[in-house]
Amino acid sequence: MTSTLQQYSVNQYTINHLLNWVSSGEIAIPEIQRPFVWKNSKVRDLLDSLYQGFPVGYLISWQNPNVRLKDGSLSIGKKILIDGQQRVTALRAALLGQRVLDKNFKEKRIRIAFNPLTQEFKVANASTRRDPTFISDLPNAFSGGSFSAYSAYMQVNPEADRQQVEQSLQALFGIANKQIGMIELAAELDIEKVTEIFIRINSQGVTLNQADFAMSKIASDDQFGGQVLRKAIDYFSNLAVNPEFAKVIEDNDPKFAGTDYYGLMRWLRNEKEDLYDPSYTDVLRVAYGLEFHRAVLRTLVSRLSGRNPETRRYEIEIAEDTFTRLDQGVRKFFSETQFKRFVMTLKSAGFVTTGLIRSQNALNFAYYLHLVQHHRGVPPAENQRVVRRWLAMSILTGRAIGSFESEFDRDMRAIRDRTVAEVLSEIEAAELGEGFWQVAMPRNLETSSSVSPYFLCFLAAQACTADRGFLSERLTVRALLEQRGDSHHLYPKQYLKDQGYQQAAYNQVANLVYMEQSINIAIGKQAPDDYLGKVQNQIEQGVPGRYGGLTSRDDIQANLKENAVPVELLEGELPYEEFLAQRRQLMAVKVRDWYRNL
Repeated sequence: MTSTLQQYSVNQYTINHLLNWVSSGEIAIPEIQRPFVWKNSKVRDLLDSLYQGFPVGYLISWQNPNVRLKDGSLSIGKKILIDGQQRVTALRAALLGQRVLDKNFKEKRIRIAFNPLTQEFKVANASTRRDPTFISDLPNAFSGGSFSAYSAYMQVNPEADRQQVEQSLQALFGIANKQIGMIELAAELDIEKVTEIFIRINSQGVTLNQADFAMSKIASDDQFGGQVLRKAIDYFSNLAVNPEFAKVIEDNDPKFAGTDYYGLMRWLRNEKEDLYDPSYTDVLRVAYGLEFHRAVLRTLVSRLSGRNPETRRYEIEIAEDTFTRLDQGVRKFFSETQFKRFVMTLKSAGFVTTGLIRSQNALNFAYYLHLVQHHRGVPPAENQRVVRRWLAMSILTGRAIGSFESEFDRDMRAIRDRTVAEVLSEIEAAELGEGFWQVAMPRNLETSSSVSPYFLCFLAAQACTADRGFLSERLTVRALLEQRGDSHHLYPKQYLKDQGYQQAAYNQVANLVYMEQSINIAIGKQAPDDYLGKVQNQIEQGVPGRYGGLTSRDDIQANLKENAVPVELLEGELPYEEFLAQRRQLMAVKVRDWYRNL
């Protein structure tokens, strides 16, 4: 049997040693500039567990590889703490008095009080501050040493049991000498192996995100501006979701607010559009793709470490080049002009609300394409046309789900040496031929999921071509979508229930249309031939009615066509299954025509 190399070691360190290593930079905590998410009560419980001698779990660190410098010497890599960041930050805050960032990126102190008489830890508050039996702030006590703390306590509690106080304080100060286990992963391990080990060790089965690894590498860098770059990516993703966050940055991080990074993202403070709200993962994916034409983020981790893929050595030039180019990609991502043009491109395709695009990966790749073509000098109109079609193609073919990184990687490599339009044409020829539109697309619409990407593309097609809502004279599907309107049943749900149909049948997307709520209420549970007959009577009598404002039979037929509804319904009811089959075909045709005209 072939033996395998030991991939990690398990060691015990005192908390005092651990905190000293963090302070000296020997162990990097990437999240140190990110919000601390633990509640104060959890910090209290951690201290209590250590005081009682209870286990508090293992920390996991990953050794950064040694990097070969330009002069041939080696720079010894730091350890990155990839699990246990919150615990270590909690200890630094509670025992050393170091400030943490709250969810608004404001610095705050976490104060834990301790009662030597009852051996009780509490989150410090007005009550503990007034109660002399509590040591109200542990860092003050630790800074003076155990004897000083004992003397100060007995001075304000002269009647206290001296032996009890002494024993409790010894145990409290003994926390610094309590041991905590650390699983140290070898520098030679690649990101997949590190992820596998992490999942197997972690009792909660938390999956490590490759973007988190990359961001950890960026944040732990102190040579090439990684710490500020990490903050810029974080701040941009926060601003994109919450424009008011700009004031938090300006009030609490004036140094960053004075950087050119903030100048590039400052426009977000007045941006209310939420069609594309990228996370830090999204920013990384697009920026990395732009500069390296790669989509697999684990390769970014290797590049940031300086790994030479040919020699397998780690070289400072590779790390420096990666940080420089990634910085360039991030700055391109932040462009106000290009970001807003991209959002307008989405809307021009009919994707007018966030609910119509369920794949953030598809959006990321579309923005990558937009920026690639822009920087290649492709005219804006052609750029928009190609991006619209690629996005729609990606959604219709499922290109952005499953093992999308590998798919995107192939696409990026193809685009590197050719135009995006050429690559798109080849994909269309292979995957979107007549067989797709005539067979696959109607079959894909055979679903009761109202968030099916095929149904959402149908709605985008209606929004793009300004189709009116079902039986509406003027109100468009786009307006109904933007006002968060609901889809309704052509064959009313209760009508079908009364005939014995189950939910999966009556909720088929081919039975759904967007219509005004007042029209839907008027229809109630009537059969289609009943309410459509009343619509026609309403027109013949020339008086306003409850079923919309259509004014002629031609107008009814046009409205049904806009909504891909069989006009045969005007002549009498179709059997429900036959109706569904016909409408799926009509919906597929509408999506096809929409796609070809994007």
